[in-house]
Amino acid sequence: MSNFSLGAKARSAGYRLAGFDTIGSTNTEALAAAAAGDPGGIWFAALQQTEGRGRRGRQWMSPPGNLAASLLIVPDADPDTIATLGFVAGVALNRALSSILPQGMIRIGIDGADGLDGQSRIALKWPNDVLADGAKLAGILLEASKTPAGNTAIVVGCGVNVVAAPEGVPYPATSLRALGIDRTAEDVFEALTDAWVETFALWDDGRGIGTVLELWRGSAAGIGAPVAVTQDGFVRRGIFETIDSSGRLIIRDDTGARFPITAGDVHFGATASARS
Repeated sequence: MSNFSLGAKARSAGYRLAGFDTIGSTNTEALAAAAAGDPGGIWFAALQQTEGRGRRGRQWMSPPGNLAASLLIVPDADPDTIATLGFVAGVALNRALSSILPQGMIRIGIDGADGLDGQSRIALKWPNDVLADGAKLAGILLEASKTPAGNTAIVVGCGVNVVAAPEGVPYPATSLRALGIDRTAEDVFEALTDAWVETFALWDDGRGIGTVLELWRGSAAGIGAPVAVTQDGFVRRGIFETIDSSGRLIIRDDTGARFPITAGDVHFGATASARS
């Protein structure tokens, strides 16, 4: 049985919670709540998803014991600004995961995907993944819909491999258990809800996006390393230089030209030349 609870900061901020053992998709549940007129500020959390999804409709495997969590909010910001909430989620999830890691558990990442200091065990991969030692540990999915009143509702979905990583996927994946970390989905969720409150306050309806992006860069995977970004079959290769003020990935090619990337599949280091 699930035993989800909000963190103290989330409770104080007035967030609500709906917890499940098994659900089709926490994002779908949150979108349905938005369509029904829920004002937002509610988390949907589950120990298992049977119909989870990632970016571009890809399936997100979520076996029993992993965390699937989705937050419904109705932010007061324009659509372009709302799109940067993915970075808020990334920083919050990174903070939550880092807070439950045993002290001293540090390892260098792989394939150039380590953090800026070359030692970060947890790192953020543009645009929506969290890595542990270069392998995918968690993913983020933002979805938007309209409320009955015509406002834009955003669902921030987070999936964390707590007890098991998916098999047969075309990228390295890991779990907290595989890393030797004995924590539960409920532990991760509680830490996430409090980290969200802190990071969302920094975002401040978009006015603080610069601060959030700076925090994101500070935990970014692969800055300064070779990168390949696939967009509709076209692969652009170069050096991952930075994330700009709009959250776009900036690639510098061999000629020194810089290219802003707004979406695509990212591969680092050795895989930057091996995958399309």
